[in-house]
Amino acid sequence: MSSVENTIRKVVGGGLTTSNKVARQLKNPWRKHPFLTGIHEPLKEEFSLTDLQVEGEIPEALSGCYARIGPNPFKPDPRGHHWFLGDGMVHGIRLNGGRAEWYHNRYVRSRSLEAAGGPPAAPGPRTGPGDTVNTNVLRLGGRILALVEAGATPVELNGDLDTVAYTDFDGALTSPFTAHPHEDPLTGEWHAITYSPLMPDHVCHVAIDREGQVLRQLKIPVSDGPSIHECTLTKHFVVIFNLPVTLSLGAMAKGFKFPYRWDSERSARVGLLPRSGTSDEVIWCEVDPCWLFHVANSYETDENTVVIDAAVYETMFAHGPDGPNGQPMGLERWEIDLSTRQVTRSTLDAAPQEFPRVDERFFGQSYQHTWTVGLPSSPVSNFAQPNSLFHHNLSTGQRQEYSFGPEDIGGEFVFVPGADGAAEGEGWLLGYVINTKTDTTELRILNAQAIADGPVACIHIPHRIPPGFHGNWIGDL
Repeated sequence: MSSVENTIRKVVGGGLTTSNKVARQLKNPWRKHPFLTGIHEPLKEEFSLTDLQVEGEIPEALSGCYARIGPNPFKPDPRGHHWFLGDGMVHGIRLNGGRAEWYHNRYVRSRSLEAAGGPPAAPGPRTGPGDTVNTNVLRLGGRILALVEAGATPVELNGDLDTVAYTDFDGALTSPFTAHPHEDPLTGEWHAITYSPLMPDHVCHVAIDREGQVLRQLKIPVSDGPSIHECTLTKHFVVIFNLPVTLSLGAMAKGFKFPYRWDSERSARVGLLPRSGTSDEVIWCEVDPCWLFHVANSYETDENTVVIDAAVYETMFAHGPDGPNGQPMGLERWEIDLSTRQVTRSTLDAAPQEFPRVDERFFGQSYQHTWTVGLPSSPVSNFAQPNSLFHHNLSTGQRQEYSFGPEDIGGEFVFVPGADGAAEGEGWLLGYVINTKTDTTELRILNAQAIADGPVACIHIPHRIPPGFHGNWIGDL
């Protein structure tokens, strides 16, 4: 390990250093932070609402809970704050028999939340530099889990979205974890590429079976402490995105809690790890410097070609410390020739967009449909303005668009199959939409193949759910 990596490990391993804390205290405590005010102002209460107004007809086949998580700082402080680091809060609506049974919002009960004066912390083991969990919620191995990247331990939730405990899968998970594990629907296995600022010299491939048993924790050498938000899968490979956002000692020294920045001098590469291969067998392929948070899908067209579709940015974390920034480049397709290790990039749709989702039954396979959410055409200070939902038919090249409304901002929408055995893309889309005029929220349900027709149902929530990150449909078993 290099002397720089040793320094990073010592600095981060001991928590925030004295210099970091002092630098933060010297910042302006009255600053109007764009991710703590306006549409991002945190909620101050946990609600359990049962009398929900519904417009339209909720499909009776939807029996389960739509849950999404995001940051909701309990004790907001603008000094050194970053959108990605607020206390986690889960928002969910339970549907059953064509009815909306309840809406719940619940804090993830971390020790850092308790230390700030919040509810008591949940039991369970912790790893990593902190225990705030705020980025994704899904079912894995029969458990409902709240997740975050960069090392923090997963959190088990119950069916009402209350925190049960932090879990390391009965002691089997010793590696960092991630917000974005992916399930192979053909095998039931979950795969993830994980990292931690405590371990800047390697990332890990973690594999978990359908019952929640940890199968594999493989260390893969890297340098500079890269941030890796997302991975993806194909039939034979787990895909690693080693891009130019890395751990920054300079950001830490200046008192910022989120210590990752764009490194203009660093190359970018994509790694193809054989699912049961060793770190020496990773096929590394250079790509033009860029950034991506989220992949739509990936697959192999033949034994020599891997295709990856993703929402791509020119840079990230290069233009200010408060939140994501960077010029979006639209939805791209990357074709990797394994024989030459060449990556060819092409644009599927140049409109700025994010949060691509697909019919997960076809993840890692050739597919036809993806849905994305529109972004501002140029970066805005709080990453939010009225936008649209897109449906891309990749077989025909056609794009449908549904505008949320002139005062409405929508987040990620997730796909739910209409029935067992339904064809790809036949089903429903669910997601939260904020009305900035009334400061309220709706869960909107759309026909996934006819989004331009607008919602088939809207469930009204009488307050604003702050913009969050990721969620999923957690269907009844």
